[in-house]
Amino acid sequence: MAVLIPFEVPTGNDKTLLVWELSSGPTAEDLQHSLFTVFSQFGLLYSVRVFPNAVVAGPGFYAIIKFYSARDAHRAQEACDRKQLFQKSPVKVRLGTRHKAVQDNTLALNSSKCQELANYYFGFNGWSKRIIKVSYFSWKQCGQAEEECLSDFSFEEEEFKPELD
Repeated sequence: MAVLIPFEVPTGNDKTLLVWELSSGPTAEDLQHSLFTVFSQFGLLYSVRVFPNAVVAGPGFYAIIKFYSARDAHRAQEACDRKQLFQKSPVKVRLGTRHKAVQDNTLALNSSKCQELANYYFGFNGWSKRIIKVSYFSWKQCGQAEEECLSDFSFEEEEFKPELD
């Protein structure tokens, strides 16, 4: 099954993981690095943010991790929940929840995030200043598995003038 990854800031509960019961021993920066190392094994991450617990919750940290792919976030949640990962005590990992009243506004990615996303999924190592737009494509069965492959496509070229970040 093909998965579409839009070139926009990931929103939605299915792409966001909440990680808590993180140890108070290491710094927030060290935890951020450790979380990035563990969770990037499941797919490309948009962001890893670490926050101190509220005073009433006691010492320690929690984190919000955003994936580009809901499938990758789900796999990471299942594999990492109640595991020790990089500390002596297990962490809790859940898919994000948000009140339904909050509206998701899609924001375009900045150019460096677009390049990172394209390099990860397409396997490129750098880009030119030309944009090649797919104008037609079709899918076909590949082998005996239920996977589909891109079978036919055509391109249109446009000149690209990047915006400065």
